Amino acid sequence: MSEGSTVITDYLSYLEAVRGLSARTLEAYGDDLVMFANYCENHGIDPQKAGSHEVRGFIADLSFEHASGSSVNRRLSSIRGFYRWLSKYRGRVDNPCDGGPGGVIRNVKAPQVLPSLLWEDEMADFADLPDEKKMLWPARDKALILAMYSAGLRISELVSLTMKMVSVNMEGAKITGKGGKERMVFFSEEARAAISDYLPERDAKIRIAGLKGEDLKGALFVSSRGKPVSTAGVRWIISQYAQVSGLGKKIHPHSFRHSFATHLVNAGCDVRVVQEMLGHAKLSTTQRYSHVSIERLKKVYERAHPHAKREGSRGVGE
Repeated sequence: MSEGSTVITDYLSYLEAVRGLSARTLEAYGDDLVMFANYCENHGIDPQKAGSHEVRGFIADLSFEHASGSSVNRRLSSIRGFYRWLSKYRGRVDNPCDGGPGGVIRNVKAPQVLPSLLWEDEMADFADLPDEKKMLWPARDKALILAMYSAGLRISELVSLTMKMVSVNMEGAKITGKGGKERMVFFSEEARAAISDYLPERDAKIRIAGLKGEDLKGALFVSSRGKPVSTAGVRWIISQYAQVSGLGKKIHPHSFRHSFATHLVNAGCDVRVVQEMLGHAKLSTTQRYSHVSIERLKKVYERAHPHAKREGSRGVGE
């Protein structure tokens, strides 16, 4: 193992122990930093001693390979954090991303692309699909879809839900999100009813599988074999319903979280309250949903107002 790989491992251990980052996030950071370390070593530079010239060269290579703006920015964020840690704990005197001959290295421009979202009527239709299509495991799938949507859950939060985390009356659950941040989420009345209908079938699956009694207190959502459902399993389940939905949209688990947030903002909910419900660390992340709402209002206006198209084509003050 090279010295560069060793120090990257140390940094990732720090992120896991001190910042409580998830395994998936740590894997992404590690991939980014190994890629950068390989670039540096291929140019005869120790990654720990690389300067702004190497960072800019790495970004230029990514752009030349047609990496998306969001991918470039994510890798740049990983590199910034790595050198910030080196400066604080390993004696490096500067962060090459914060200065150098060309000044501060800034993110590249990247369009903000939100996953497909479902409007209120579309979401209601999608949640009815398990009952209508009678495919897979209808009771579980309806409960799973409504839990994700009504609570605005990330897929990782959904699969980590256990019976102990859910309140006795099924009103909600206390979950741990990104960065080990705890928050309370709430289930709608429809979601509570769906979960209640699903639980007897869940318990029966676990018993039929011959699993131990403590498994009944384990994962809320399980596979047909009584084992905790995985993130890949949830993605597959949603993809099957998306194919038969007839909505013509690329629907995946995160679409429900985006729909949840957009519907709340559309209904006039304060963005800071939505931020708390989603568990976002930064308000700017949540404010994207207000932009979605504004765009929808503009489209409604352009479609409905008799002078909209004509007014949109005229200059201000004409």
